Order: sequence, then C-alpha cells, then structure tokens
Amino acid sequence: MIHPKRTLLVLGGSTDQLFLIRTAQELALSVLCLDQDGESPGFAEAEESACVSTRDVPALIAFLEQRRAAGGTLAGVLTMGSDIPDVIAAVAAHFGLAGPSSECARLATDKFAMKQRFQECGVPIPWFAEVRSLAELRAHLAQRGRLVLKPVDRSGSRGVFVLDVKNAVKSEDGKSDPAELYQVSRGFSFSGRVQVEEYLEGPQISSEAILWDGRAVVPGFADRNYELAARFHPQVMENGGEVPSVFTGAERRALEQATVQAARALGIQRGSAKGDLVWTSEGPKVIEIAARLSGGDLCDSLVLFSSGVNYVRAAIRIALGEEPDWAELEPRVGHAQRHVANRYFFPEPGRLVALENADKVRAQPWVRKLKFNYRLGEMVPPTSSHAQRFGNFLVAATDREALARRIEWVYRTLRIVTRPESVAASA
Repeated sequence: MIHPKRTLLVLGGSTDQLFLIRTAQELALSVLCLDQDGESPGFAEAEESACVSTRDVPALIAFLEQRRAAGGTLAGVLTMGSDIPDVIAAVAAHFGLAGPSSECARLATDKFAMKQRFQECGVPIPWFAEVRSLAELRAHLAQRGRLVLKPVDRSGSRGVFVLDVKNAVKSEDGKSDPAELYQVSRGFSFSGRVQVEEYLEGPQISSEAILWDGRAVVPGFADRNYELAARFHPQVMENGGEVPSVFTGAERRALEQATVQAARALGIQRGSAKGDLVWTSEGPKVIEIAARLSGGDLCDSLVLFSSGVNYVRAAIRIALGEEPDWAELEPRVGHAQRHVANRYFFPEPGRLVALENADKVRAQPWVRKLKFNYRLGEMVPPTSSHAQRFGNFLVAATDREALARRIEWVYRTLRIVTRPESVAASA
C-alpha cells in the first residue's frame, strides 16, 4: 500500500535503522524500508517495505520506478549505520532528491582517495600509503616500525590490524604475521585494495557533525573505549564509548573543527558526517570520515540520553531538502551532566547454551539498553568485526566513577555460556 503522507526511503531494515524509522514517523513521515532480508525488524515498523538489496542500485531503481508508476512518490532517502553513501547518492540523483554528490560518495567509500583529498585540503591526518604487495608492506613496516593496515573500502573494523615490526605487543595466540594479515585484510576489501597508516598514540574520539551550507554543529562527541586492545590484538576492536567526553574547551573545539574541515573536504555541504579522530601530541588527527549517520549507539542512545539531543531529526530534515531546526541541536536542560556509556559483549565462540540474569540487569533503572544479537541454540562466531558482536548495553550515572562501577556490575552479573561446536555436535 502506498501511503498519502510524504515518504522517506530508508535503506536497510536492521536494528541499526530502527531509530531512524521511528524518528521519521515522529516527524509525521511515512517510511518505505528496503532490505534484502525479508525478516528485517524494520519491516514490522515501516508503513511500506520490500525485499531489495541495498547495495544493488539497478534493482533499487527498478523497484522504485515501478512504485512511482503506481503513484508512489519519495520525499527523501537516508540510511543509518550502513556505509552506502554511493547508493544514497545514486538513488537521490535518479529521483531528484537531496543527497551526497557522486564525488563525495566516491571519496567516502575509498579511504585512500579520502586521505589524498584530506592531504590536498590541509586536514590533519596520519602518514598513509596504499600497499600493492607484501614486499611494499614489509618495506613500510621496516621503515616505520608500527602501522595500521586496513581495507580501503570497508567499515566496522573489518580487516583492520595493528602491525608491529618488533612484535612488541602480541595477541594471546601470537598471531601477528604480516603476510597472513595482509591477505586477510585484502580478503575483506570489496576491491582487494589495502592501505597502511601511521599508528597514532592517544585517545580516540567519535564525532558526528550536522552541516548545512556555511553552518555546522557537532552534537555527537564521545570518547572511544579500547580497553580490550590486548585481547583482540592485532585486530583493532573498539568496545563502546562514553559521554560527555573528557575533552572540553579549546581541545574539544579543535577536534570539532577538524571534523567539520574534513567533512567539507569530502564535499559534504548539507548532511551528516561521522568522524574518527585521535588526539595526539600535535593536536587532532582525522582517521576517516563517513558520509552518513553512525550506528553502534552514538546518535540513537549515547548522545540522546546524555544531552537530550536527537540529531537524527536534523539529518532527516536535510534529506528532505530542509534546513535543520538548530534549536533542536542544543542540549536539553537537565541532561548536560548525565554520564552515559555503551559496551559490547564478546563471549567465546560456540553454541549459545545459556544466557543468565538478563532480567536482573534489565531491572536496574540505570540500564538504558540491553540487546542481544543471538538466541539460545544459535552459533556465536569468532569476532572478526563489529558485525559479529554478541550484543550491547548502555548504562547511565551522575559521574564517571559510578558509571565505571555500573559497567563492571553488568559484565559481572550477566552470564553468557557458549559451548564449542565440536562439543555440541557430539552431545
């Protein structure tokens, strides 16, 4: 059924897009949700839905043209937590909707081209180079000592590794062979291309900017948590974040300015930009910028619960071709001092045989979210990216110390039991 209200096309119907769907409906929009998974949770909430791959541009346009022939119109197109600005750009251009340019989308989906553009525009970034052979990788490693290896066209920590020529830091199983990691990283890349970057010492920050022509604000700003770095080494795996940030004053302004500078270097004039940055002894350095709304709790939970700001509303307005309501992007009274953190669950791989005390955790008034991606009896795979994480939780407190205690309590209380598949198969 085609609804008479203005319709926002949401690409993706997973849990990452649910907040976007609900926010659009709060703005009195009808939602058309497309996903290749017919059991996507977004299908149950959207006014319209259909099974179409969000990466298949010809199939998307064919479906939408058929819908248009039946009288269906679109007011905008958007996604959240899915790294497909190229698809958004193609659909927006075809139907005359607001969206990123094809050049912006190209830069945002090619991290090497992105870094080249940043370099041209004077954006502070680490040293970087594309790597076309194992010999090149070994040469860079010998010269620089420690590097980050990553695919040029993936997200969610897929294929991202820290390489250390001296093996000064090893994973628990000792896997740090550059030859093996080079092949694994290339295997994750859609194009088979990888690059290396200087490893930057310093705390990392997730930022998210809303831009409209010459005006920009950065309502999303969280300290990233890498407390499990030794466990996952050489793989780079974040374990959530925390707001408000420890960065304030001039340091925070410098990080926000770097985010906006990088976003504009990509050509994002009207839209949102998700930044990954590091605070170094030389000031802020930009790792990368995504031309989309973030997933992983930043905009739908962390910022919302801490400041009361739902900047997904601003992103939707921009997708409709409208200027954001800047007053909506100001922290709400009573929220500014609320400390909020999210963390992920990374149990041992195997068959999930028990999940204990979840109700006890949910019963705590300061637990704002508890979500699991696997059900009893299902296989929990090894964690090779954030796509495989078991679940997540979000807690709030009045100060950092109380927040840390509550995080520890959740980890201690919730019991996730898995059994190796070889054991389960013989049972």
